[in-house]
Amino acid sequence: MCNPAFLAPLFGTAGATAAGATAAASLIPAAGSAAAATAGAAATGFSALQTIGTIASIGGTLYSGIAGAKAAQAQADAIGQQMETEKQLNAIEDNRRRKEMRSAIAQQRAELAARGVQLDSPTAIALGQAAGRELSFESQAVRSGGQAKQIELSSARRAALADKTTSWLRGTTSAAGKFLTAAPELWPGFARGGVLQ
Repeated sequence: MCNPAFLAPLFGTAGATAAGATAAASLIPAAGSAAAATAGAAATGFSALQTIGTIASIGGTLYSGIAGAKAAQAQADAIGQQMETEKQLNAIEDNRRRKEMRSAIAQQRAELAARGVQLDSPTAIALGQAAGRELSFESQAVRSGGQAKQIELSSARRAALADKTTSWLRGTTSAAGKFLTAAPELWPGFARGGVLQ
């Protein structure tokens, strides 16, 4: 015969176990939804980080293009200033050479007069003409050197201005490309809304 007092603890334990199982089962969906909420928060956090990273990358590309354009403009400005300086130096050099040649011509005339040579004689005239040609040649050589330097600097300045435009265009187009590439991933509605279709 079965003792009901003996069986009561067994059934009581079984009831408690069943109640525990029921409680555990009720906790599992809560734990699952908590895990889902944590995963959703992590995904949202990752999405926010991805968005920030993309914006930083786009901003960095734009900044790089703008900085390159500013550096090229500064170089073009420096070359422009150098062109002005070289022009002034060339004019000073030309004047200095002319003065030296005029001084040499005046000294030559004085020496000829001291030797008793008439300044209107064929010899004096020939020497004066030779000195005049030398003066013209020296002046032309200085001016030609200055002109060649101006052409060289002007070419360098145009190259710097072209670099400015290239840097700016490279920065903006690269940033735009990054934006359009990342937009569907960061903002799925961007593609669904028909913007990229």
